[in-house]
Amino acid sequence: MRRQLLRFVIAGGVGFLVDAGVLYLALAVGLGYFSGRAASFLCAVWTTWQINRRYTFTSARRDSAWVQWWRYLAAMSAGGIVNYGAYSATVLTLRAQPLLPVIAVAIGSIAGMAVNFVTAKLWVFK
Repeated sequence: MRRQLLRFVIAGGVGFLVDAGVLYLALAVGLGYFSGRAASFLCAVWTTWQINRRYTFTSARRDSAWVQWWRYLAAMSAGGIVNYGAYSATVLTLRAQPLLPVIAVAIGSIAGMAVNFVTAKLWVFK
């Protein structure tokens, strides 16, 4: 379980980089903090699914990739609600600055991580 948790955290770190990077790109092309975050969240979920599927929960790859993807997206959306709530509260509370998006993504990611690990372990990759 410790090894899985460590790998899950590493996958989350990669997902964080994707999330923040896509958010900054979305902001640069004119999307706002909230619509840009919706796009970046989906990119991050897809990235972490690929990593967790291959390295974190390798013994649980019985379902088709398609079924597993939809379960993973649903499970991560539960944690995503917590994540997006913390992100939104941060964006609305702190003043605008260049690092605001990455700070808000980090706070949201940490807030949703426990929910995401439990749902991934107990439902998606059971």
